Amino acid sequence: MATEHTALPSPELIAKAAALNVFDDAGNEVSFGSIINAQKTILVFIREAQYVMQLASVRKDALEAANARLVIIGCGDWKLLKNYCETTDFKGPVYADPSRGLYNAFGLTQNLDTTPAGEEKRSYLGRSYIGNVMKSIWQGPLKNPQHVGKQGNISQLGGDFVFGPGETCTYAWRMRHTEDHIEVEDLMKEAGVAYP
Repeated sequence: MATEHTALPSPELIAKAAALNVFDDAGNEVSFGSIINAQKTILVFIREAQYVMQLASVRKDALEAANARLVIIGCGDWKLLKNYCETTDFKGPVYADPSRGLYNAFGLTQNLDTTPAGEEKRSYLGRSYIGNVMKSIWQGPLKNPQHVGKQGNISQLGGDFVFGPGETCTYAWRMRHTEDHIEVEDLMKEAGVAYP
């Protein structure tokens, strides 16, 4: 049984969201509908760069075999997208939703809570967490001080979805705290993508 954080968005909500625009890495507006209509789309509203680093390990041939693509949407300025891809080694499409219209439409909430006591931390926060944080800081604000303050709302939580093809959704996971992206392996399983 679905709980609030796993409830699928209704067809009506998806239809409304399809008309909302995001920005690509060149600053062009792109409708959400055009992102999900072509093929099955594993869509991650991102919260953690460490998670994107793990998503970068999803094999291109595995995505192709499942007729799927992996897309990232962030809530910061589109001008940061190319640097973000360099920092995380992510090669797929990345978009920016600075108004957080899609974040709000899909019920993604805000808080700064971390993993509750007694709950196991996600694997993407594993042993290399400190190294990944240092890499993010070095390749982000230290290397590009003009980006400071443009990363989006720090309390905005993300979510992980499988859409399409078309205006349908077969899987939804909304983060409940700042370290709560679904495990990449579980997300790929929901999308029918072999991983690793």
